[in-house]
Amino acid sequence: MSKTNAVRILETAGVAHIAHEYDVSDGEVSGIAVSEKIQQEAERVFKTLVTEGKTTGVNVFVIPSNVELDLKKAAHEAGDKYVEMLKLAELEPKTGYVHGGCSPIGMKKQFPTFIDETAQLFDTIFVSGGRTGLQVELAADDLVQLVGGKYSDLF
Repeated sequence: MSKTNAVRILETAGVAHIAHEYDVSDGEVSGIAVSEKIQQEAERVFKTLVTEGKTTGVNVFVIPSNVELDLKKAAHEAGDKYVEMLKLAELEPKTGYVHGGCSPIGMKKQFPTFIDETAQLFDTIFVSGGRTGLQVELAADDLVQLVGGKYSDLF
């Protein structure tokens, strides 16, 4: 397995994690598809969504793969009146990650990060490991600490 920036950061920080690789040859990279591929409940497999606010700029939201981000709640948590999903063409230039491989760990810049409060219900959760075909399993509290995140009600 080639190490991604996210995995290197986890290792350097000494954060306990398990890498899970999966096949992406079918092109399916949705959160639901990933949860099925790694045989985990969709509620434990979190997707990383990047938004842009009118005043706050880029914000990162980490939510279970089986729900939709409530943009009004997201804007409120970010301290903005309005946020919208970052355009796909802007994702890699701003974060360093591609669609389907966007990790909350190791973006080009540390953006404000909000993790859905349901992450606290599980001993461990899964987030992208920084490329398609790689998920990392770790404790939600470790993720919050590592990215300077905050638990929030996001859906």
